[in-house]
Amino acid sequence: MGARTYLCIDLKTFYASVECVERGLDPFTTNLVVADPDRTEKTICLAVSPAMKALGVRNRCRVFEIPKGIRYIMAKPRMRRYMEVSAKIYGIYLRYVAPEDIHVYSIDECFIDATPYLRLYGQDRRGFAQTLMDAVLRETGIFATAGIGENLFLAKVALDITAKNDESGIGELTRGDFLDTVRHHKPITDIWGIGPGIARRLAKYGVVSLAGVAQLDPELLFNEFGVNAAYLIDHAYGIEPCTIADIHAYVPESSSSVNGQVLSCPYTKEEALVVLKEMVDGAVLDLVAKRQVCGRISLYVGYDCSGFRSALVTGEHGTRPANPRSGPHASATRKLGGSTASLHKLLGAFEALYDEIVDDGRAVRRLHVGLDDLQPEKFATQDLFCDPAAEERERKLQQAVIAVKGKFGKNALIKGLSLTEKATARERNEQVGGHHA
Repeated sequence: MGARTYLCIDLKTFYASVECVERGLDPFTTNLVVADPDRTEKTICLAVSPAMKALGVRNRCRVFEIPKGIRYIMAKPRMRRYMEVSAKIYGIYLRYVAPEDIHVYSIDECFIDATPYLRLYGQDRRGFAQTLMDAVLRETGIFATAGIGENLFLAKVALDITAKNDESGIGELTRGDFLDTVRHHKPITDIWGIGPGIARRLAKYGVVSLAGVAQLDPELLFNEFGVNAAYLIDHAYGIEPCTIADIHAYVPESSSSVNGQVLSCPYTKEEALVVLKEMVDGAVLDLVAKRQVCGRISLYVGYDCSGFRSALVTGEHGTRPANPRSGPHASATRKLGGSTASLHKLLGAFEALYDEIVDDGRAVRRLHVGLDDLQPEKFATQDLFCDPAAEERERKLQQAVIAVKGKFGKNALIKGLSLTEKATARERNEQVGGHHA
């Protein structure tokens, strides 16, 4: 296979740009943050406009961290609208590129294998990237930036690091460029795929850049990171064998479903159990809708971190506390006796696990529930103590609930539990991704 050309296109400060465009404002001259004014000043700004960034306000900061002297517009998050604009932009790409040559990485970022289209459109790789960016700007008012490389890794790194220093918003990296410059870039957490945890483990060996990774003994890396060391070593040399075709062809050996939420205030163990029950109920409905069963459950409970000082991480978005999940918490997994989608069985298993691992005297702020080892429902198992007729009645009831919710909305049918003071399901049913739709 000859050399290929990959693009990584990012929609600049996407949420903030959508809000500015729909107000008829220029995001490069308008001070705007996307944050929920109904929450406390500790709430995270999901995005800040380029004008705010120019004033030193970092993305994903807390509202109280914005300097008091800056006047700005606070826009309430509208996740459904952002998804609609993102879908429209994807449609623009599809006018130029076949779907099999696009990998949607996130709501505001995608990879494109541009190799077959350069000759088709008679353009060089930079010109083709500019064509796509211009089309997005013309039709949506959203500015985009792009990274160009001969593999997915180089395209992403070109976007994250070199595009920022180019007036056109386009960064290009050959392997030679990468080895000469970006391989020595610090902090290493700016590099795609290297988070705070990996950075700390590398720092034990005095490694603070990919150049340092290249100098380490591979055996040491494999002892430290296992099979993931192969990715670190490849990336230290600007190598990435995975293609978009490989991503589309990938089928995981097993799958899981995880959902979580941050509670609005500290909950007692008993109060948080109400929320856990709601979450399990919703997860099981999703399981039934997908005609799947699960064989293992996982539970994470994060305690209130008041007074807990988290480690600080420096990276692309400035210096910030490390992942809150690194704070005080309880977590565990439990293998079930078989594979099931029974709410009765799964709720009982989660309640037992919750009671076992959660400290009675600690306030709860985070809950994550996972349904793991998912398989098609035909692989459901039964034991000598189950009642097949009762399970079939439960399954039909769940299917009826799904049908009603699908037609009339998620809050069309709710359990009495969700009417209690500390329940959260009704509010979250009106949200997308934990934010206002």
